[in-house]
Amino acid sequence: MKKNTFVVSLLAVSALLSSCSTQTNHTMKTSQNTTKHTQKAPSYPYEYYASVPLTMDISTLSTNEKEVLKLMIKASEIMDDLFWQQAYGAKVDLMDATKGEQKNYAKINYGPWDRMNNDASFVEGIGPKPLGSTFYPTDMTKAEFEAANLVDGKSNYTVVRRDRAGKLYTIPYHVLYKNQLQKAAELLVKASELTKDKELKNYLFLRATSLLNDDFYTSDLAWMDMKNNRLDLVIGPIETYEDQLFGYKASYEAYVLVKDMEWSKKLAKFVQYLPELQANLPVDAKYKTEKPGTDSDLNAYDVVYYAGDCNAGGKTIAINLPNDERVQLEKGTRRLQLKNAMQAKFDKILLPIAEELIDPSQQKNVKFDAFFANVMFHEVAHGLGIKNTINGKGTVREALQETQSSLEEGKADILGLYMVNQLLAKQELEGTQEDYFVTFLAGILRSVRFGASSAHGQANMVCFNYFQEQGAFVKTANNHYRVDVPKMEKAMHGLSALILKLQGDGDYDGVVKLNQEKGKISADLQKDLDRLKAKNIPVDIVFEQGVSVLGL
Repeated sequence: MKKNTFVVSLLAVSALLSSCSTQTNHTMKTSQNTTKHTQKAPSYPYEYYASVPLTMDISTLSTNEKEVLKLMIKASEIMDDLFWQQAYGAKVDLMDATKGEQKNYAKINYGPWDRMNNDASFVEGIGPKPLGSTFYPTDMTKAEFEAANLVDGKSNYTVVRRDRAGKLYTIPYHVLYKNQLQKAAELLVKASELTKDKELKNYLFLRATSLLNDDFYTSDLAWMDMKNNRLDLVIGPIETYEDQLFGYKASYEAYVLVKDMEWSKKLAKFVQYLPELQANLPVDAKYKTEKPGTDSDLNAYDVVYYAGDCNAGGKTIAINLPNDERVQLEKGTRRLQLKNAMQAKFDKILLPIAEELIDPSQQKNVKFDAFFANVMFHEVAHGLGIKNTINGKGTVREALQETQSSLEEGKADILGLYMVNQLLAKQELEGTQEDYFVTFLAGILRSVRFGASSAHGQANMVCFNYFQEQGAFVKTANNHYRVDVPKMEKAMHGLSALILKLQGDGDYDGVVKLNQEKGKISADLQKDLDRLKAKNIPVDIVFEQGVSVLGL
């Protein structure tokens, strides 16, 4: 029988993995390619996730659309297996070596490392998680990689290996994963043949081709051109969070989506304000000379299947893609709000957190519409700011390397709040500053629980500590947080300027310093997070999903 919530206990297994083929890779001691966090099995006994069924009313879909959805889910299942290979190695080895709740926890984390606890190993016999996952040899140092000057070494779509002589070389994704990618491509081609939507048909065919040659530019443009489609699919190697060594390598993932046509119509009007919002950013003019693409759109979706990177640990509730800076500057990005997943996190996590930690006088200000807007404009804000450094260091991504992911998420958080504030002043949003600011703080308290190994968790820790130093909120005698609206507005502008300058200057050392000074949980905050744990408030959600759950 399915339960609404389940508790995953982190029980150690006594040396069950001693014979696994993947163990050698993960226990090898290296100087720079293993995670720096404590790797003992977690001292806490439990970690909580709320289980949520991913369903929707499929009676509104045609027979043809249902068949296309099934093909999309099958292709997504292949992305799920590919991410297992990237994040850990052979899934079957770990599944054979674990049992019960520990096996469930390994499935949630796509490996034996707790993504909600700074990648601490929770399986005895498994050592630290390599910072570069399986993208690089575990004994490779950063200096060695740089000295090798590999062809396509910094490509998002290659893995680095050693030959028998110990020399580094690269293998393209489409070569390494050829057989599985061929099967996924065949499913996408079949779906393209079935769908009657011309734009979706074109995208699915081109995406199938992209999977087989690692050139995603053309299919990204085709995805940007989709305006009237009911069904949608995000699929391929996309985000680079899993590569914590350099932030170069993209991980496989997939979302299968059904557009909420009515909600999407409500959101469309906000795109027109992007150029004005970019021009008004609270930073020196040289850091905002780039023009955001105006072919962007905002849409609301029900997500019916998650796979791979986006399904690991904390679940994504909004999407801003493509990541290719060329596409962003040419056409902008698409922002997809995953409404059903967002509602689940609000109901099961954010509201209980607010009831425990937000001052009673401001609990009424924690609202779903404010949460939805804060998340939505976080995604929109990825398209604002600067993509290329102002001093010849290349793109921001290249200059900041592995620090870019957390700083970019921090930028999106704070500029998203800035956008909300600007649109409130224009009376384009309903509600009050207090609604959005208090809900934003509750959102920070939700996200810091993701831990420092998560780019989102790191970003929220920096924001929390910066806001606290600026007096954006106070801690009451009753251990509740109360927002000071004027001071939070001032702190919002200050942090926006700081992050945009770090990005524009390509200041790697400055980002490292910022994370070291502010990207940590204080003892006082940890006490508050422990209160949430004691109340059994979920950290995140997991999904009951698939063809059978949808009734297909």
